[in-house]
Amino acid sequence: MRDHCSSISGPRVEFDKPGPGFAAPASEPISGFLSLFDEPLLMELVGLAMSGGADFADVFVEDSIRVHSAIQDQILRQLISGTIQGVGIRAVKGQKTGYAHCAGFDPATLREMARTVARIGEGLTSFSIGFEIPRTPNYYPLQDPLAAHPIGEKVAVARKVDEILRGYDPKIVQATAMYTDGDRKILIATSKGVIVRDDQPLLRIDAVAVASDGQKRKQSVRAFGGRVGFEYLKTISLKDMVEDAARSAVVMLDAKPAPAGPMPVVLSNGWGGILLHEAVGHGLEADFIYKKSSLFTDKIGERVASDKVTVVDDATVPNHRGSINVDDEGNVGRRKVLIENGILRSYMVDEKSALMMESTPTASGRRESYMFPPIPRMTNTFMVGGESSFDEILAATKFGLYAKTFGGGQVDITNGNFVFEVREGYLIEDGKITAPVEGATLIGNGPQTLQNVDMVGDDFALCPGVGTCGKANQLVPVGVGEPSLRISEVTVGGTEV
Repeated sequence: MRDHCSSISGPRVEFDKPGPGFAAPASEPISGFLSLFDEPLLMELVGLAMSGGADFADVFVEDSIRVHSAIQDQILRQLISGTIQGVGIRAVKGQKTGYAHCAGFDPATLREMARTVARIGEGLTSFSIGFEIPRTPNYYPLQDPLAAHPIGEKVAVARKVDEILRGYDPKIVQATAMYTDGDRKILIATSKGVIVRDDQPLLRIDAVAVASDGQKRKQSVRAFGGRVGFEYLKTISLKDMVEDAARSAVVMLDAKPAPAGPMPVVLSNGWGGILLHEAVGHGLEADFIYKKSSLFTDKIGERVASDKVTVVDDATVPNHRGSINVDDEGNVGRRKVLIENGILRSYMVDEKSALMMESTPTASGRRESYMFPPIPRMTNTFMVGGESSFDEILAATKFGLYAKTFGGGQVDITNGNFVFEVREGYLIEDGKITAPVEGATLIGNGPQTLQNVDMVGDDFALCPGVGTCGKANQLVPVGVGEPSLRISEVTVGGTEV
């Protein structure tokens, strides 16, 4: 598996008790592209998709806008503004899925699409059901909608980021700043008799700094955002968050070769949760479970981690990047305990996996756009806090590695083996953080690593809201998080033995 999240640290959005958001009805009238799809048409399309005897069918309508700007060393390199409007229709019969999609609105084409996907079934049947529009929560209320601001104002944010990066230190030889936002409006009708819609804002700001001392060059990335409005910029210190990228690039110029071999590793809070997301989270997605390709298959109720480890996937964290009011199958977003005190409690289940496993969906069906069928995905996945302070964790570590931020990584879900690049790391010597190191990788096994978690911090934090996860050629926004924690032993691949 591969994750496309940027490596991030620095100031983070923090929550003492991550949990349910606050309920509010999505009662605004439907307008624009979505308004073309009235209840009779949606009912007809779902009925046609079910007419071949499918177990489940849905219609997914999307109307999205996106703005992206990139400035490099004061020059505007990219400025993109675009709209996506389209429909996907799906029918599921056992392990088989029929899926068709088209851009735009043409009732005749949509009806033909529904008849086509119905052929995944085994015969002809009639299907009729009444629909209801349920009350849905609102986990990302906005004070100042992104669409209310002109593109020029958004480009100005990127210019400010570029200015901060270049002004930090003469060793910063290249600066790249990006501002990206979007608004994804969706409408879903399912054979369960549900019609639901959602309006999903998303904002991201990237700061990329390259430092050089004349011999070495080091790059550092920081990014931040979430399902927020333009008011978000008034709640953060843009200068502090951007300067952390420049600071990291400059500091790593002095890095020495990382040690190699088995040793204790301390992970930073917040963004350190990316290792948990990759090494454990994907293996708990139900498509891998019913196909029996995950090492977590048939292990509900068994110990899979240290008793200090509790892992949650939570779609209800207010305004965070991975949060969803409803998933892309029309199910209301929820908080799911995956591992509780080391015991495996649940999987992340979409509608198709629920049919295969004779289980219940957990609002985990997600898709990149109308052009893709949904699959089980994470939302905001994190380990909950413990009782040790960060200083106590360090003091208990005579020698080891402090992994502050991560780069790329890979994991094999069939056996849990992983490799992760440590982008910003430091030695721990006699209980203190000392020299920066370069070239470090973490090599291990997900379940074994969780068994080796022996200290968990009281400083839980979510990442700043920028994760993008790749699976089955689809990208979706996600969040990660954790407290600081210590793994008693992990193999560190380095350049110095």
